Amino acid sequence: MKKDKIRQWVNLIAIIAAFVVNTVTNIIPVDGISIKDIADNYFGNVLVIPANYAFAIWGLIYLALLALGIFQALPANQDEPRCRQLGYWLTVSSIAQIAWVILFQYRLFVLSVLAMLTILIPLIILYLRLDIFTKPVSFKQKWFINFPISIYLAWISVATIVNVSIALTDLKWNGWNIESTTWTIIMLVVGTVLAGLAAIQRKDIAFTGVFIWAFIAIALRHLEIYVLAGTAVGLALILLILVAREKFRRKRTTYDRRQMN
Repeated sequence: MKKDKIRQWVNLIAIIAAFVVNTVTNIIPVDGISIKDIADNYFGNVLVIPANYAFAIWGLIYLALLALGIFQALPANQDEPRCRQLGYWLTVSSIAQIAWVILFQYRLFVLSVLAMLTILIPLIILYLRLDIFTKPVSFKQKWFINFPISIYLAWISVATIVNVSIALTDLKWNGWNIESTTWTIIMLVVGTVLAGLAAIQRKDIAFTGVFIWAFIAIALRHLEIYVLAGTAVGLALILLILVAREKFRRKRTTYDRRQMN
């Protein structure tokens, strides 16, 4: 149908546009200063910001998103039910991603939080609507739909926590006089709960893996703050144990089914 073809191309073009804008603005920053430089120079005291290497995950995320964009745009998938369920939510997230880059580089941090939420909410909708990692799907749909949405949502969840922290710091919020280390640990615990639920309820190793990646990077950035680094590593280990347990259970279930057959 014509509507399906339009959706396919709009989603693909939006993903490509977001990728191009992110790439170009990293090479030629919008206001002369990169996102990395803003984080390092203006918000070095925001403890939830991970080490710079952690942001290399965007390479994997965009590779996955481009694969998703191409997959859903294939003629064979024009009327595929799960591809139809994507709707235009990927387009909304991609446009919001472009807006976020511009707003952040112009140092409009409060507005950038609104853009970040506009990336996050459509991804949550897709994660729930598509029953990511809760229902059996084909190998192709696992890797070209489930995996991209899962890692993108996980990283944007982490990024939202960081973005809100930056905006509050810019507004000179005193955190109700609670120490920044304590606030950071609270946020890490909240993130652990989210990632843990994804591992236990959905067997979503990809989602949980992103949080492990982020926690280790936070620990490495703040090695001099022993309680924070230790907590981040400890929570990462808890998540790693959950992932290993769920993977073992999955293999055991598969083995038992084969034995029964």
